[in-house]
Amino acid sequence: MRNGVTIGQAAAFAGVTVKTVRHYHKLGLVEEPERDSSGYRRYGSAQLLRLVQVRTLAGAGVPLADIGPLLDADTASFTTALADVERHLTERIEELTARRETLHRLADGNRALLPDRAVALLERMPGLGFTADEVAAAREGWVLARALFPEGFDDYLTHVEQAVEDHRFVALSRRAADAASWEPDDPRIAELATAMADHYLANPAQLKIVTALQARTHAATRYKLITQHTAEQAPASARLAALVETKLRAAGVHVPVRDAR
Repeated sequence: MRNGVTIGQAAAFAGVTVKTVRHYHKLGLVEEPERDSSGYRRYGSAQLLRLVQVRTLAGAGVPLADIGPLLDADTASFTTALADVERHLTERIEELTARRETLHRLADGNRALLPDRAVALLERMPGLGFTADEVAAAREGWVLARALFPEGFDDYLTHVEQAVEDHRFVALSRRAADAASWEPDDPRIAELATAMADHYLANPAQLKIVTALQARTHAATRYKLITQHTAEQAPASARLAALVETKLRAAGVHVPVRDAR
């Protein structure tokens, strides 16, 4: 009666493929048995135990390069090493969980790119009288603003959340959204710019909506990227914003200059 089992049987007992067993041999994780008189390699109990240990550690997420030293270590070192592996696995689980959440958020285009607070504001906008196109334009602007001014975006959202409770602010914002379809030289743009600037100056808390998106470094460059996007999407809106900015600067409010380098 031959002692031991074939590589196929050993693989089946360990729950891996023959290819995996051979890979373990190549890496030196499991000793490859000598061939018997019939030319077959027979795996004994010690080799099967080692194979099961390697497969178990690999299945737990231990890198193959670490398994050999781990199995050859003394009890104390083995325990310490396992604790380190567990820590790395926990970090990996947290990373994968975050990725899964991102995938879930991708089902909602808004939530994939904006925080829940911003999404809630976007969802309120139709009820305030904004069209779907205007909501989409706001979304694009906020995505860009968040990317360029991450340090000020939360404060910006706070100011907007408070401002939408003001009917006058909402009315002016809706009027500004309507202006996107006007000709850039429409005389109503100058009138609206004056009304908006006067409202901001009379309401310092809402003025922060303008000043919140200012970074400590490269503010003008970042600000210009946002205003360039506005100009590309709606020239009339760009002119309106420029006029409002000019009036605010004249009143002593710091707003980055669009053409600054």
